[in-house]
Amino acid sequence: MKELITHLRKAFDHRVRLGVMSMLMVTEWVDFTHLRDNLEVSDGNLASHLKALDKEGYIELRKQFIGRRPNTSYKVTEKGRIAFLDHLAYLEKIINLQKGD
Repeated sequence: MKELITHLRKAFDHRVRLGVMSMLMVTEWVDFTHLRDNLEVSDGNLASHLKALDKEGYIELRKQFIGRRPNTSYKVTEKGRIAFLDHLAYLEKIINLQKGD
């Protein structure tokens, strides 16, 4: 069991980061406002979690203007996709060990 836990990625330890990655895995680009509203977190809280995921190279960002308003959108990188799927696979293994499968 301890070996499985060591394979879990620390970058995904928090529910906000799990939520961000889950949303980005199924959508090409998601803007900051959509993430914030759906995850029900503050701007600062979300920004710090996005910064941590970006630092790991798990997400990329795109800044643009829509009309005259700035807009920042995010998408998962290939590195992030692989890391997140790997993390989920180890979570599933841990669950199955507990169920006795």
